Amino acid sequence: MIDKRVATVEDALAGLADGAVVMTSGFGESGVPIALIQALEKTGVGGLTMIQNGLRLLETSAPLLFSERRVRKVICSSARGRGAEPTLFEQQFRSGELELELVPQGTFAERMRAAGCGIPAFYTPTGVGTSLTEGKEVREFNGRKCVLEHALHADFALIRADKADRWGNVSFRGTQENFAPVMAMAARTTVVEVTTLSDEPLPLDTIGIPGIFVHRVIQLPDLRQL
Repeated sequence: MIDKRVATVEDALAGLADGAVVMTSGFGESGVPIALIQALEKTGVGGLTMIQNGLRLLETSAPLLFSERRVRKVICSSARGRGAEPTLFEQQFRSGELELELVPQGTFAERMRAAGCGIPAFYTPTGVGTSLTEGKEVREFNGRKCVLEHALHADFALIRADKADRWGNVSFRGTQENFAPVMAMAARTTVVEVTTLSDEPLPLDTIGIPGIFVHRVIQLPDLRQL
């Protein structure tokens, strides 16, 4: 009988090792898996590549990832912290200790969707002629220059949602959904933290990610609401 529920964060993150590529969902403060991010911090793993839309909540939720220099690369659309003083991430980036890949937000989403669909790369006009696409292949289509962007895969995707059933079907509340579906498609292991777990199947019209893309679900509080 299929049952993708796990009882502990240790079970949820089993197999996550040094050098892993990890996606975390979220847009602003909506849909960020804070509990799983904090559990990741406690594992002690290092050499990580972190992929998320915005970096600020990763820094504030799991500061040891940066203070202990356990992140080697970040791929994101927004890397600025709050306040005038540079954050640990910014200091490490400026000193060359940490690699940053900034990606336009639409391209960011499409690179993950491509990974989930088995598309190795695609061309887009977004970013052509800017520093974001320096060194990348450029071709012209119908008189318009386009840059080649590669699919974005991950070892783990950590996602926040509202509800899940034991088959791994997931539903969201409002803007929680954001990048979660494409991240689930792009990762080898998708872990979802939810407020409510159900023995009964979720109604089909509420499912935001079908269970085929989800490997583990765990009931954890939404720490953004505490």
